[in-house]
Amino acid sequence: MDYRPQASAWDTLTGTKTLTAQGATVIKQTYLLFSLAVFSAMAGGYIGATSETLARFFSGWIGWIAALLLLNLVPRIALSVRHNHQLGVAALVFDGFISGIALSPLLWVARIVAPSLIFDALFITGFVFVGITLYVMTARRTFSAPRGLMTGIFCSIIGAIILNSFLHIGVAGVLISIGIGALGVFTLVYSTSGVLRSPDADSPIPGALMLFAGVFNVFVATLNILLRLLNSGRRA
Repeated sequence: MDYRPQASAWDTLTGTKTLTAQGATVIKQTYLLFSLAVFSAMAGGYIGATSETLARFFSGWIGWIAALLLLNLVPRIALSVRHNHQLGVAALVFDGFISGIALSPLLWVARIVAPSLIFDALFITGFVFVGITLYVMTARRTFSAPRGLMTGIFCSIIGAIILNSFLHIGVAGVLISIGIGALGVFTLVYSTSGVLRSPDADSPIPGALMLFAGVFNVFVATLNILLRLLNSGRRA
């Protein structure tokens, strides 16, 4: 079945969307721009994780307000110039960079407490990102949400197994990693379905912003969960 304009969440995650030539092109461009935002966020995150000054600034109320304003203003700017490719892409990349910088307090703490946690969170999120991206890039005539879910969850399982082989996170760690990966899969597939049904599908900018917001939240949640598990393990 095709997605309806006001399809329920269940329909969005179980439906199949027939792709027009324009739709297939836009969704592929969307994922390419989404990738730019992700790599830009990684660059910003690296700077934030290695700068105590930024970590202290964004931990304070002035920094918190500045981050809140930027994280809300820059995406609006990107949306307003979405039909200007150069400006839209520049705003999208800047949004990714600022998002990474804004995480500096969390990344700084994680780097001090256990640097491997950042790698763990990136690894889990990255496997989900790569799996869904490969599926979208190879889709030709249809986008099947169930197939996207299966592809992403399979990648999550493989990623958790590989992570365990290097870091020995144990059975509980593997299950938690798979669960977090599955959450990321659902987020990306749901967002992709939303992009395909969006009236703004004439531009890849809004969809890239939506996808980036989803994967950004998954990474933040993953890192927070890993930090809490580490602290619980130490108290035990």
